[in-house]
Parts: sequence; structure tokens; C-alpha cells
Amino acid sequence: MIAPMTKYDFVLYAGQSDDFIERLRELGLVDITTTGWEPTEEDRQTVIDIEGHAKAVEFLRAFREEHAGLTAEPYASGAEAYDRYVAAQREAAASRAEIARLEKAAEELRPWGAFDADRLRRLADEGIVVRYFSAQRNTYDGSLAEWSAQYTLSEIARTDATVWFVVVAKPGEEVTLDAQEMKAPTMDVREAERRIAEEHERLGALDAEFARAAASLPQIEANAATLKERLQGVRVTATAQRAADGQLLVMEGWAEAATSERVDALLEAYPNVVYLKSTPTPEDDTPVKLNNGWFSRIFELVGDMYARPKYGTLDLTPFFAPFYMLFFAICLNDAGYGAILTLMGCWMLAKNRQPGMMRQAAWFATLCGAATVVVGLFCGSFFGMNLADYFPQIPFFDFQNQFFSWALAIGMVQILFGMAINVYVITRSFGFKYALGTLGWLIILLAGSLAGGLPMLDEAWTIPGFTTSSPAFYAALGVGGFLMLFLNTPGKNPFVNFGSGLWNFYNNLTGILSDVLSYIRLFAIGLSGGVLALVFNSLADGFVPDGANIVVRLLIMIPILLVGHGINLFMSAISSFVHPMRLTFVEFYKNAGFEMASRSFEPLRKMDRTDK
Repeated sequence: MIAPMTKYDFVLYAGQSDDFIERLRELGLVDITTTGWEPTEEDRQTVIDIEGHAKAVEFLRAFREEHAGLTAEPYASGAEAYDRYVAAQREAAASRAEIARLEKAAEELRPWGAFDADRLRRLADEGIVVRYFSAQRNTYDGSLAEWSAQYTLSEIARTDATVWFVVVAKPGEEVTLDAQEMKAPTMDVREAERRIAEEHERLGALDAEFARAAASLPQIEANAATLKERLQGVRVTATAQRAADGQLLVMEGWAEAATSERVDALLEAYPNVVYLKSTPTPEDDTPVKLNNGWFSRIFELVGDMYARPKYGTLDLTPFFAPFYMLFFAICLNDAGYGAILTLMGCWMLAKNRQPGMMRQAAWFATLCGAATVVVGLFCGSFFGMNLADYFPQIPFFDFQNQFFSWALAIGMVQILFGMAINVYVITRSFGFKYALGTLGWLIILLAGSLAGGLPMLDEAWTIPGFTTSSPAFYAALGVGGFLMLFLNTPGKNPFVNFGSGLWNFYNNLTGILSDVLSYIRLFAIGLSGGVLALVFNSLADGFVPDGANIVVRLLIMIPILLVGHGINLFMSAISSFVHPMRLTFVEFYKNAGFEMASRSFEPLRKMDRTDK
């Protein structure tokens, strides 16, 4: 559900703003509107520094784990530690780039062996120039006699494909050979390797700087929190309205209704602050905070990938969460894969015991994996094996031959459920008469589904007295059609309503067809994953020679099965995560009348090292 909010308007002296913001930050319950903030160059640099601190913390944590035995004295402050870290990273990057350049040069110099570059330069000054060539081996061997008659040359090195050689010439002499002339080396491979070793030593010496920075991680994190708070304060004061020649500031704030009394207590005790407290209106850009139970809160991470619901509407998370979990299980559709996903989720829960995004993701994986185990067992699929072959007495559901129509039926159920929610939301927001048009369309679809859809799934599911040829069915269509065609827009001319109703009927009819057909992806993805699992099983079995014993069979089959099922699980899990999300955001949200919020509730608060 969406947590009720209270709106505040603050008026205070401009000189009090920093202290007032700090008091609100300590309270941690008030979200200040900062819409329209335009950062200055200094603000942009602060943002860059905050991002740099985050990267520094990530690098130094990894460095500390990799060099667990390396101890060092921390720096005096977080700012100094960060500056020294940045300088060390800059030097390390330069050294790595130089190493890469030298290694490439060494590879090019290796065929020429060891030589004295200074001596070659002195020979050039005396009029003896050494020029460097490479040629294909066949070309060199075939032309050696001819080239030797014209020039003084010497072979330096060769491989199966290439020969490197030098030609001694006079300054400015033209040398015409069917070979690739190369740039004269300025050093030999020994010098290049010596410089590479020096750069590696320089990199090793920088470990001491990184060790000190890693020992200063708490200070760096505290400095990052200070920067975030500073930027937060800048945004608040920069977007506040100024009055009385800049002496007064007017701010808009928001707090949860449940905690507004604590905000009132702070404002009453704070000197020289005038505030107005009111209930949000539909015209307000009210921030949104979700306040769901344990199960629905797990699936908030799915909804947040699209948007939070607009304040004053309905939070759809509790309504799409069971559908999403079911859709995920149908798409993955294998008890073995579900068991692996469940075990991974349980392992993540054990590793992440503190509340947060990772624990939420762990619960998400566990629940979706458990649902997949149930659906996979129901359909008789375990790592691509058909359980009906091993347990013929159990009536497993025939996914391949029966689920196509069931996918459409499940989609129709979710769409009708979304439309019922839309009727409720419209009624709550504007009144029942504004929901009559949507209600009429819902009645038509529900009547058609019950009278015509159920018998298509199973002939025994025909409702007595409510078939496609019964008077009750036609009466339902008539009521729904009347509501949809003549009562879709209260207060308007009936002929105008009829025209708009016809247009809406066309749009709804074509839209509902495409929406329902979208649910075929549940069948397609589940079937494709099962077929691939079966293919990998057959592939592993096909590589086993006839008459092989159990040891040979296992040695051949296990690597193929691990690789094959690993790839299939990875790809199927991604599809099972993405496509139910698409059905939720497009089909369900559209029919449920979802409206997105422009902002989430983010109160001013003290930053710590866990804040991103």
C-alpha cells in the first residue's frame, strides 16, 4: 500500500537554513522538494567526487581482501586518504599503460635479439646504416642469392613463416626488396624487459599507498557521507524560494502521516520557523513510499524497475506479486532448475542477514525457485527428464500439449483482475458513475470468458444456464454494452457517448486480443527451455560408446550435462525474469489503470557508509 503523506510549507530566515537542514537530517523523517535543481560547476565536481569515493571504496575493499596480510598506518583524514588514493591510481594507470607499451615493443624486438643500440647509432653517424626487414620464409629463401648479390645482408632470426634480416647500406641509399621494412629499434629486448621490470617494481611500491588507503576506509566512507550531505544541503537551499530580498526561505516538505507528530514537535521547538501543515491534493507532486507486508515487499524490486505508483492511486505490488511468481515458475518449468535456484536463494539469505537489497533479492530468488519446483513437479519435468516415464501412476500435467490454451486463460484472468482493480480505483477517486464504462467492458469480457472460454479448456466446465446461446449470456452482453456505449463519460450528450463508446470498443477489442496473445510467451518460453534440457540430455547420452560401463558413462556425460544445463538454466532464468516483468508492466498495468509517480519519498537523513 502507499503510505499516507503530510505536506509542510516552511518559512525561515536564510541564515538558519544550514542548521535547520541539519536538524531535519538528524530527524530523518522529512523529504524536501528540490524539483528544478540546476547544479553549478562546483556541484558537478562534488558529484564526481562522490562517485570517485564509491569507486575507491569498492577497489580498496577488494584490495584489502586480496592483501589480507598487508598492514599499514591509516591516513589522518578521509580527504587525505582519498587524494593519495587518486594519485596512486593515476601513477598505477600510467605504469600499466607503459608496461603494455613496453611488452608490445619487446615482442617486436625479440626477433632481433640482443644488440647495442648506442653502437648502431654511432655507426650511422659514420655513414654505415643498418636497415631492418622481415619477409615470408619462402620469399626470403628464394630471393636470398639475388638479394645478396646486390646488398650486404644478414639473417637475424626465423620462424616457420617469417625471416627477420638486416641490410647494411649507405645513408640515403635506396633498398628495393620484396620484404617489409621495419622501423629501426631504439633499444634491444634486454632494455625493454629491464624497463618492464622497473615499472612492475613501481607498481609494487604503490601497494603501500593502497594499503594505507585501505586502512583508512572508515575515514574515506565518512568523507563520502560528508560530501553527500553537503550536496543534499546545496540542493535544498538552491531550490528554496526566496522572499523579503533573500532574507527568508520558503521550502516544501513531506513526511509520513504516521510520523508527522515527531516532525511537529521539532518544528514547534525550533525558533523563528513558521510552518503550514496540510493534506496532499491531486495537484501536488507528492512523493511516494510503499508500506507493504513481507511478501509484497519482496516484489517491490520488480515494480521499482518501472516506476512507483502515483500518490492517491493504488499500489499494485500485492496484486501482481503472486502472478509474477507463477509466471516465473511457468517459464522456467523444471523442478531441478527450481531446486538449484532455491538453494542459491537460501545461500544468499545466509550470506546477507541484514535487511537490504541483497536480502530482498535472495528472498525473491528463493520464492521464485520454490514456485518453479512446484510447477516443475506438477508438469513432471526434472532436469529435462520426463517424470511420467519413471512414475507412470502419477497423472502429470501435459505441458507441451495442453498449456497453450491455459496460457491464454491465465492471461485473461490477470487482465480481468486488472480491469476490476481499475474499476475500484476509478470509483474511489472520482465516483462510481465514472467507472461504468470500464465496468461494462469488464462485464462483456467476463461473460464471454465464462460462457465461451471455460468450455474451450474443458467441456465439463460448461456453466448450466450460461452458455453462448443462453438468454443470461445475451443479457450480460446487453448490460455491458449499454454501460460501455452510453455511460462511458457521465454528463455528456448520449450521442457523443455512443460515438466515443464505439471508438473505445474498437480500441479495447484490438488491444485485448494483442494483450491476451502476449501470454503465449509463457508457453513458448517454458517449452523452449524444456526442449533444450532434453536436447542436452540426449547429447550427453549420444556421446557414450555402446557397451560402456558406468564409470565411463559418468565421465563422459557429467561434463556435458553440467555445461549444457548450466547454459540452459542461465538463459532460461533470464527469460523467466524478463518476460513476466513485461507482462506485468504492459498488459497488467495498462488494464489496471496504473499511473506512475514522478518521485519517491527520500527524507533528509544522516549518511553512512551503506548509503549509495
